[in-house]
Amino acid sequence: MSVRIAFHGAAGRMGQRLIALASADSAFQIVAALENPTHPKLGQDAGAVAGVGLIGVPITSLLNVPCDVVIDFSVPAAVPGIVERCAAQKVPLVVATTGLEPDQINALREATTKIPVLWSPSMSMAVNLAMKLCATAGSALKDHPSGADVEIIERHHRYKEDSPSGTALKFGQIIAAEMGQTGVAHGREGRPGARPHNEIGYHAVRTGDNPGEHTIIFGLLGETLEITVKATNRDCYAQGALAAAKFLVGKPPKLYGMADVLGLSS
Repeated sequence: MSVRIAFHGAAGRMGQRLIALASADSAFQIVAALENPTHPKLGQDAGAVAGVGLIGVPITSLLNVPCDVVIDFSVPAAVPGIVERCAAQKVPLVVATTGLEPDQINALREATTKIPVLWSPSMSMAVNLAMKLCATAGSALKDHPSGADVEIIERHHRYKEDSPSGTALKFGQIIAAEMGQTGVAHGREGRPGARPHNEIGYHAVRTGDNPGEHTIIFGLLGETLEITVKATNRDCYAQGALAAAKFLVGKPPKLYGMADVLGLSS
């Protein structure tokens, strides 16, 4: 039986890719495509907007049909609204929107007492596997005799509004939990002095249409370990979100992550 799925942020770049991929996957039945009430594409067929032809699902602002799961790929300000709606209707929710503020995160966490919520700073399978590798590297290098300097370089398209990326920050949180860094540096200029070992450096690059890449550097004396993950198009994020949606259906209320989808949470 196919999963009845709804998309919040359906007319956005990621929403369109989700609709295109889900419409070609017999595991899904698209039942709703949601946007804000003032969106200019309201009322248009979601498949036509996504470039895959008519699918008989108009873009609307209301979730008024039965569904098994919702994927949110919208903007931070819109997240609390879809969280509230899903919690009220007891619909599982995948939140793929990045750059959430603390109050938006709190609303999301509160909903996990009522519904299963999967939230991740990146829906990429490869990124989440790289996070596991970074945790392993951090654990192994935390007591290295020369000390390990950790720098995170991330690149994204010119339209990305948050910096550093939520994914880069998550990499840093994972490594700090293993190695104990307490400081951060967002780029460097002037004469900041010798680099302390207790900080993680973040460097954000914004160029063209880059869909996302992250390089995590563990710098030692005499050798360097780099873990790099790159997206060549946005489909990796869409495919990951769809895998997360399949995983979430039927799960008990709780906060989940992509590590659960990949079986890496233990």
